[in-house]
Amino acid sequence: MINAMPSSKRNHLCYLLLLVLIVSGLCFNSAYAATSFTDTTRKVQRLDTVMSVRGFAIGAPRPKGLDDFIKFINQELGPRHVNTLILRIDYAYQFKSHPELVDSFALSKNEVKRIVKACRDNKIAIVCQINLLGHQSWANKVGKLLKAYPQFDETPNIIPPANYKWPNADSLYCKSYCPLHPDVHKVVFDVVDEICDAFETKAFHAGMDEVFYIGHQQCPRCGGKDKAALYAGEVKKIRDHLAEKGRSLWIWGDRLLDARLTGLGIWEASMNNTDRAIDMIPKDVFICDWHYDRPDQTAVLFALKGLDVATCTWRSPQIAVQQTEDMMRFRKNSTPEMKDHFKGMILTIWSRNDQFLDEFKQGKSEGLSQAETFRQLFTKVNSL
Repeated sequence: MINAMPSSKRNHLCYLLLLVLIVSGLCFNSAYAATSFTDTTRKVQRLDTVMSVRGFAIGAPRPKGLDDFIKFINQELGPRHVNTLILRIDYAYQFKSHPELVDSFALSKNEVKRIVKACRDNKIAIVCQINLLGHQSWANKVGKLLKAYPQFDETPNIIPPANYKWPNADSLYCKSYCPLHPDVHKVVFDVVDEICDAFETKAFHAGMDEVFYIGHQQCPRCGGKDKAALYAGEVKKIRDHLAEKGRSLWIWGDRLLDARLTGLGIWEASMNNTDRAIDMIPKDVFICDWHYDRPDQTAVLFALKGLDVATCTWRSPQIAVQQTEDMMRFRKNSTPEMKDHFKGMILTIWSRNDQFLDEFKQGKSEGLSQAETFRQLFTKVNSL
């Protein structure tokens, strides 16, 4: 019948059929896209109710690795619904307030804004980190702050040896600044404010882990004072400063745990009596409770103290999955008052940013692996 039609009518009918097919295809694609978007939104909303913090902690990229890191944010963090990026900056930013502290591989403000945009596009909140109080040296090298301001040193008479070894006679792991020095906070708060402004963040991570030097007998200001009170006082001072600008404080939780009572040892808990500070710090400080070799369940202690807490894992896929299951169990078996203190999971990366990305590109691996832990942890999280 179509062949019997005049050519003009036949062409017109073909155009109409083609138009119908195109419109139908567009409608199908639009409906599929809308359904997919709705499904994703529902999934994220559910994740937000059961695990509100899905975090990834890593050192800031060096400028030459920035493109690869932004690609990782867009192609790996975003699709896995990671919603929190803890970015260790320290002095790898081109500070205007204190250029004497700037590291040789520092990011510019424009480079930082590229990270900010990638995170905003993927609905990822940034938490900037600068190590405060402890970790002011590493092995035989004094960090930027104490190098520029040696008067802030808690233990100026202890000089890191050229051939550093642990353990050593001075019990030197990392140096600390003196929390009672009258000028130290003017400097550190300048850089804290500047980095938070640059990254447009509402939360700041102060580190404050593995503080071995505090209230040291060498220090004329805090020698002999209660170490727990000194630690809590520094936490509160930082917290109060951040609160003035509507920002919250995050810290590692190890100094608030009793190493002797728990058997956790000197790294994951305190042997110098700072643990009592757990009852002295403000309740709105967010605790990052890290355990890497066993799925220790100290998150319960922090929640019992009224503190929000996330469990932090590292390079064991098996432990990371167990810790995720534990976090869900804590929430399920808690009272409504306790439940919401269990916030979620954070994967911590302790190699350089570019080294981790290289590891990740190598694909699946067996045994201890940061990259494989990343894959298995967030596969587990997204199955909840």
